[in-house]
Parts: sequence; structure tokens; C-alpha cells
Amino acid sequence: MSLRPYIVGNWKMNGTRAMLSEARAIDRAAQRYMKVEVAVAPPYTLIHAVHREAEQIAVGAQDCHPGTDGPHTGDVSAAMVADAGAKFVILGHSERREGHGESSEEVRAKLEAAIEAGLEVILCCGEPEKTRKSGEQEEYVLDQLRASLPDTLDQAGERLSVAYEPIWAIGTGRTPTLGDIGAMHASIRTFLVERFGEQDGSQIRILYGGSVKPDNAREILAVAEVGGALVGGASLTADSFMNIALAAGEGDDQ
Repeated sequence: MSLRPYIVGNWKMNGTRAMLSEARAIDRAAQRYMKVEVAVAPPYTLIHAVHREAEQIAVGAQDCHPGTDGPHTGDVSAAMVADAGAKFVILGHSERREGHGESSEEVRAKLEAAIEAGLEVILCCGEPEKTRKSGEQEEYVLDQLRASLPDTLDQAGERLSVAYEPIWAIGTGRTPTLGDIGAMHASIRTFLVERFGEQDGSQIRILYGGSVKPDNAREILAVAEVGGALVGGASLTADSFMNIALAAGEGDDQ
């Protein structure tokens, strides 16, 4: 099965109702770029509003709580974000792992809750710069995946994507070499096939994230095993975000 490139915008802690115009523009453009699957993850406060505006793009959340309900002030469950209109959730982003002290075990609990709630999941992994310089980046990333992923996928394999985001490249304007990206994605693919078997492991999309922009997207998305991009700052305007999506579609023609 051949999957369309998956281009996902992570708005992070950006966006008020004034940004609904950008969401509408992204959605209109996505209707013309049918070779690419486009999605955005706005802040919780905009999930329902963007969902109501969107006809083509998928709308997701940036996190969820592993519990279903209860005394968790300020937290939002997977069922709640699904009820608001989210189709997927981003989990294990380095800004959650580092900024909020989330362990891979916590990420796994969230993933299982999200799958139970019927959501698709984009599971993030990535190494800090110190680890990259030591040459231990692949071991670091695969250890994250071992602890964050369930032992079996059951029927959830088609709802899982992995996003490789080297921490030192996020928001810095720096990216690994194309060779480094290819090497990491190949290692992740090998791990997924070993973990879940050839049929399921080979169909999980592996996205790249970390300073993806319109001027570097095409070459990154042409790397083997790069099935799409998780885009941060460049997803905040329809113009820059959809130029990345266009690059993905052009790469698909080659």
C-alpha cells in the first residue's frame, strides 16, 4: 500500500480565533493538493473551531492525558479532544518530554489511551545535540521508541505514525544532513519491522521534523523512508505551510 506524503502542522502555543483565516486558507489549498495528506494541530482552544472550518484537512491535538476523566486540573483526555473534533494527537514531543518531564512510559500510556479513544497518533522521538555529537543518536532514539510504543499494534497500526525530530534542529534553522536523516529513518524502519512484523512495520509512516521550510522541504522529503513532515513555525501561515505540501507533492511525481 502506497501512502500519500503526510504534512502536519504543529501550531504549538500559537493561535487565537484570528488565525482561523489561515486554517481556511490551508484547507482550501489542500483541496487542490490531493497527492498530499495535510493536517494541522492547533492549540486545544481552536480544535473545535478549526474542525468546523475544515473540509479537507485533518485536525489534531498536541497532547492528551492518559486518563479518561477525574481530578486532573488543566488536563484534557483523549476522548475530550476526539469529542472536540480531533482525528489525531501528537505525543512525546521533545517540548513535552523535556519541558514537562514526560517519561517514555508516560508517553506510552497516553498513546494507548489515544488509540482506545479512536485517535490516530504521531509519536515523536529525537536526540539532543550532545547525543548526536557522541555518535549515540540511533541508540537513543530507538530506546525512546522501545519504551514509548506498545508491544503489539493489534488493529491500530494504520493509525500510527512516527516523527523523528532531532531536538537540536527544532526551531533553530539547523537540520541534519540528508545522509543523517536517511540513516536515522532507515534505523527506525528496521526497528518497526522487527517490533511489529513486515506487514505492519513497513506501513507506519516516518515523518521528519526540525526546521522544515519551503526551501529545504523537497530534498528532505525525497530521502528514502521519509513519509512526510511535522512542521512547526513554518505551519503558522498558509503560504509557507502549503509550499511545503506542494514540495511533497512534486517529490511524489519523481
